Amino acid sequence: MSPSRRPGAAPAMLVDRVVELVAAARGRRVLHLGCTDWPYTAEADAAGTLVHRALARAARELVGIDRDVDGLAALAALGFDRLAVGDLEDLSGARWWGAVPPGAADAADLGTYDVVIAGEVLEHLGAPRLLLEGVRPLLAPGGSLIVTVPNAYCAFRFASYALSRRRGHGEPVHPDHVAYYSEQTVRLLLERSGYVLDGVWFADLGRGHRSSAPRSWRVVNDVAVRWAPQLADGLVVRCHRDDR
Repeated sequence: MSPSRRPGAAPAMLVDRVVELVAAARGRRVLHLGCTDWPYTAEADAAGTLVHRALARAARELVGIDRDVDGLAALAALGFDRLAVGDLEDLSGARWWGAVPPGAADAADLGTYDVVIAGEVLEHLGAPRLLLEGVRPLLAPGGSLIVTVPNAYCAFRFASYALSRRRGHGEPVHPDHVAYYSEQTVRLLLERSGYVLDGVWFADLGRGHRSSAPRSWRVVNDVAVRWAPQLADGLVVRCHRDDR
């Protein structure tokens, strides 16, 4: 990963979210939380933007977990076989979906991982600390948790909302999002959940997000982040379990 954003450090630098996730996964045993991208699984794979596919090409071993069985079935149809089903806010109840793989004691034995990835997940959860605390026993000693979230101070979302003339209605947010995070709030959430932060980066519009964004949003984004990278689309955070 690129140099991180820290207090007193050099000005913020932009990274590509998926490039950073793939780099973190390379050669490692990886657990991908919220892996299906349902109901767009097959569409994203055909477009070359399915994150689970990109991780599979890099990781030594990849396991995906999601609560949506339709999404898991879609991934299975695309050739992925190491999948688990479970509520991300209650990972203790997660189980292998389908056959129990070799090496697992039973359907509840998901093992431990060098890297756990929670990409664009926290903003969907009413109780994100339940996920973060549930991840802790799934991390191998020295393992990393990688979190990505939309940036609360994203320039193009601010511009879209300001210029919409809808008098406070029609926010440019995903209909399933219940929260947006800033660099400071995501740091605090992770620290309170028992993690030590290794770095925070600002993530520019990557291939997947850029292709779906209106042209006006892309123009505002590209001008804004050239001037102030902290106005980028998202955040990438790397941390590890605090075992003190």
